[in-house]
Amino acid sequence: MRLVKTLPFLLGLGAALGSVNALALPNDRDQPIHIQSDDAQLDDKQGVAVYTGGVIITQGSMKITGNKVTVTRTPSGDVDVFTAVGNLAYYEQKPAVDKPIVQAYGVTIQYFASQNRIVLIDKAKVINDGNTSEGEKIVYDTVRQVVNAGRATGSKVTAPRPRIDMVIQPKKKTDQPQKAQ
Repeated sequence: MRLVKTLPFLLGLGAALGSVNALALPNDRDQPIHIQSDDAQLDDKQGVAVYTGGVIITQGSMKITGNKVTVTRTPSGDVDVFTAVGNLAYYEQKPAVDKPIVQAYGVTIQYFASQNRIVLIDKAKVINDGNTSEGEKIVYDTVRQVVNAGRATGSKVTAPRPRIDMVIQPKKKTDQPQKAQ
């Protein structure tokens, strides 16, 4: 099914994607979804859309890029999973107005919208406020901003990495005691 014949599906997909960013910037979920790609194949009956060729998906502060992005929907029409594949696929989102953008990379990125969870596999890396986590597989909870990293068992990994590498920046000391005069 080609893009021209699937305008109703695209409109429905756009409406469903609106709920993806419930816990990001407050107005992200109200923003329109933009999808750019060289090609799109959509199956409305199965609830699957596959975009290929320099894919860029944005909504508010959220951005997902990859060589190929597959979007699946639940039977009720809500977005279930974004799966981006690339060298490297990329995800970013601003969690709050006063927080810096969280960035994530991986050969494969799966964004489970309803669970607010990102799974990065192969060359996985998360950068959050200067802190970094790198490994074969990283699971990132976008709500709690919690990272779990380890081996990507059962997955074909192009860059084996037997150990996790994390860098945690020291907290900035902003409340310096005032000297008595």
